[in-house]
Amino acid sequence: MTKKLVIVMANTDPRNGEELGAPLFQATVAAAMDYEVDVICTATAGRLMKKGVAEKLFVKEGSPKSVYDFIKDAHEAGVKFYCCSPNLDLFDMKQEDLIPECSGVVGGAHLIEEVMEGDCKVMTY
Repeated sequence: MTKKLVIVMANTDPRNGEELGAPLFQATVAAAMDYEVDVICTATAGRLMKKGVAEKLFVKEGSPKSVYDFIKDAHEAGVKFYCCSPNLDLFDMKQEDLIPECSGVVGGAHLIEEVMEGDCKVMTY
């Protein structure tokens, strides 16, 4: 049986870098513990999936490591990132605007199906 964790970043506002560290760090740790990890970025957090946004954000002022560096670390550990489909319209994005670490675009039904039919745990931020 696969151990899966779905992290939903909905209330994590990219304008406040301090909010971004915990979910990205925990996703990386879970992947290192051999969990299958999906991070779904929706609402305001969907901006993180747009090229050029996370590179300019920092969890802590003065840190040499950007939020995008944390995303890349998580991705290298096996975390899959997804952008919620309404974010494309909300933030004037196309699929080609998404960072390479984004595995695709998912709709609301995907998350509900994962929770209701899948064998996973869900964390929301």
